Amino acid sequence: MPASTSIEDSENVSPHERTDHGGGPLKITLISLHGLVRGHDMELGRDADTGGQVKYVVELARELASHPNVRDVELLTRQVIDPKVHDDYAAVEEVIGENAKIIRIPFGPKRYLKKEALWPYIEMFIDQTLVHFRRTGVPSLIHGHYADAGLAGAHLARLLHVPYIFTGHSLGRVKQQRLLLGKSTAESLEKRYKLTTRIEAEEIALETASMVVTSTSQEIQQQYELYDHYQPDRMEVIPPGVDLSLFSPPAGLCDDVSNDGVSNDGAGETAFARPAIADAVDRFLADTSKPSILTMARPDERKNLEKLVEVYGESPQLQEAANLIMIMGTRDDLCELPKGGQQVITNVLYLIDKYDLYGKVAYPKTHAPDEVPDLYRWVASKRGVFINPALTEPFGLTLLEAGATGLPIVATHDGGPRDIIANCNNGLLVDPLDNQQIEHGLLRALTEPDQWKEWSDAGIRGTREHYSWTQHANRYLRDAGDILSHSAVPALVNSPRERRLPEFDRIIITDLDNTLTGDDDALREFHDLLNANENIGFGISTGRRLDVAMDLIERLNLPRPDLIETDAGTQLHYGPQLTADLSWRKQIGYAWEPTKVRSILDPMPGVNLQEDRSQSEFKVAYQIDPEVSPSQLEIKKALREAGVRAKVVLSLGMFLDIIPVRGGSDLSVRHVLWKWGFSPENVLVAGDSGNDIGMLLGRTLGVVVANHGKEMEVLRDRPRVYFSENSHARGILEGIEYYQFLGNIVIPNDRIEPQSIESA
Repeated sequence: MPASTSIEDSENVSPHERTDHGGGPLKITLISLHGLVRGHDMELGRDADTGGQVKYVVELARELASHPNVRDVELLTRQVIDPKVHDDYAAVEEVIGENAKIIRIPFGPKRYLKKEALWPYIEMFIDQTLVHFRRTGVPSLIHGHYADAGLAGAHLARLLHVPYIFTGHSLGRVKQQRLLLGKSTAESLEKRYKLTTRIEAEEIALETASMVVTSTSQEIQQQYELYDHYQPDRMEVIPPGVDLSLFSPPAGLCDDVSNDGVSNDGAGETAFARPAIADAVDRFLADTSKPSILTMARPDERKNLEKLVEVYGESPQLQEAANLIMIMGTRDDLCELPKGGQQVITNVLYLIDKYDLYGKVAYPKTHAPDEVPDLYRWVASKRGVFINPALTEPFGLTLLEAGATGLPIVATHDGGPRDIIANCNNGLLVDPLDNQQIEHGLLRALTEPDQWKEWSDAGIRGTREHYSWTQHANRYLRDAGDILSHSAVPALVNSPRERRLPEFDRIIITDLDNTLTGDDDALREFHDLLNANENIGFGISTGRRLDVAMDLIERLNLPRPDLIETDAGTQLHYGPQLTADLSWRKQIGYAWEPTKVRSILDPMPGVNLQEDRSQSEFKVAYQIDPEVSPSQLEIKKALREAGVRAKVVLSLGMFLDIIPVRGGSDLSVRHVLWKWGFSPENVLVAGDSGNDIGMLLGRTLGVVVANHGKEMEVLRDRPRVYFSENSHARGILEGIEYYQFLGNIVIPNDRIEPQSIESA
């Protein structure tokens, strides 16, 4: 079972009795951000982002929602308004089953974007989702899918203090490792795939998750172990299911099979119609009576489709035994595909021509999702074989679908296929780079009738025994119940109250040192501005300790702030009496181990503990010598490998703060907005150093003063982040004018789309 990750235990409740925070049935939020997600006619294979994950999350949502202990399931994804895609993806809500629905959250540009272009907008999704949760209530648990949703879900879970589940689907470190074996350089991979950002997102998701759902044991042992925050005790192998009502064998194929709904009299079989795509396939083929080798994958270099054509082209025996059918997504015009997809299909066509395979290979341009089950049955009825030759395959839903219809499989020996064939014994594993192994596996299935029958029957049995969605949901909810039974009720579970802070409708929150200070004339002007506009609240965000910060504020003769966030985003106080935020205080110490932090960092060269006045209950402060000390990434790695869950914040290249995972200006500012019902568009935040980065992202109105540290350059070209030409308080005043913050607020930089993101 996943390890408990709560800072305090609730009452001792059975996992099967414990449901949501209020004792009722669960509300589960799944998040899957990229690609095109809808509940019908899924456009699987349309591009590299619309594949098996889309089908997985939709079917998971439906199955979980059918469970009696689940009140409802929502699948959050991105709203897309784009004439190049269907209007379905613009609908805010789509019902996909009883108690299950897709909710589309608008963030970033309206048009469809590939996943690598979504990173600058993740914080906007977080803020928009908080608005959604304000209307609908805090979920019992959050489950992020893939790195982008993994990062967003982790931040939401940290902020709202609800349990978090993560599924990576495919992992950046694995992709990086595999692609570096080819012709790609690290620089070209980074430009194209943003792997540094992706891998750090995965690390944060793993650090936050109470449970990581994997499809296979190999994922845990050989893929997740590549990560600094590798915690195998939190990882559970729960294989995805296959819809057995759709993927059943053709009538007459399994008369002698009896297992879980497939009986001797043919129960569980399907009398199928010849699929419409069969006509599209036959027009490519000279001899349509032959069995077929079927592969189904989007045109992606990792799917290794060119290798399959090469093997077939170099084997007269395979060409004699079977035709080759390649379902490579859908396309109306090859030139409209992403460059990677264009290249793969161009390479396939070149190889067909090179080996003169005309009349032997079919590669139809389109297919409808509802044709796929009958396509498998049609190939199975002609004693064909299904192959997945991918270089790496995290799981392989197509292998389950093929197996469930009685089609033997030949599959890559990497990833999910290993577990599938171990459980079902319905085919062979092959090295995807070994031509002879691939050829041998296909020929065995095509030329040995008894072996074909044995594998076919075994696949029908095995998928029903090991890979039903019901079984998946039961195990998932068992483990989720265990996590919830050991989790404290979140401090923010109740709906946020309407605004109860003093009488103002907007607020300025600024860093203190070198942002607000440093220009006495501009500071006086800023002071006068606050005094002249009673509707504007004043907040301070600082790395200083509370008492030290208040001493400076009084020396500067500043108004006492309406809110003050101190100690690098770990303490929150309000109003003239500096009233502590108790709900923030209740959860900030989650997983905090300052003694362990010091035992790891104190011995490091060039890492020097700061004076006592810089230390606090939830902050360990160091000053580093960059010439001698490990890098920020190396420090993170050391803490993660030791199992320490903490944030590492570097400011001005020398000041290093280690704080709890639920601390930081990003979470503290969002906590304030959530708790008091403030709109981010009415909040202007200003800073100059790494401590401030978190609060400057998202839907707040960000201002970076000109005297900023070089670490702030990562924010340049981010939406809603304005870089002032002036320094210190003069830069804040410039930002106030830029956003017209005193009047009718405008946001000129709301839709920044840097060329480097879009063209990568």
